[in-house]
Amino acid sequence: MNFSPEPVLIEVVAPDASAASHILRSYIDDVASRYYGRRATDEEIDASLREDPSIDLVPPSGVFLIARQRDAVLGCAGLRLLPDRIGEVKRLFVAPAARGCGLGARLMCELERLARRYGLSVLRLDTRHDLVESRHLYATLGYEEVPAFNEGRYAEHWLAKPLA
Repeated sequence: MNFSPEPVLIEVVAPDASAASHILRSYIDDVASRYYGRRATDEEIDASLREDPSIDLVPPSGVFLIARQRDAVLGCAGLRLLPDRIGEVKRLFVAPAARGCGLGARLMCELERLARRYGLSVLRLDTRHDLVESRHLYATLGYEEVPAFNEGRYAEHWLAKPLA
């Protein structure tokens, strides 16, 4: 993507804010379309958003980030705050036009910074086998495979990273 000289800002927003709602739809569209091997329908995207909402990604149970450049929302990431000083990464997504510029790593680094501020000792996440770009990013950032910690319908890989 050819970004304008303006910086990409990462900010905390409520997941039901209009900018967040749009990027969450894009996220579900992307991962569902990959899963189905075809373009996801609006009905499938709506159903997924109902089945697995992001409403808990607000304090005190979590936080939701968007990356924006001017009015364009380019990506998002969520952090769910769990007991025992554990955080769970949710909804990491970079819009296709913004990929390859390090934005996913920036979002993850900001989540890690916030996790430390919340006093968390470990971050974990689950992902699918076909999300190879995400899995590569997580490995690059020091996330390692761990035993399954949930029975997520689409979870195929479970990863964690201790926070120093």
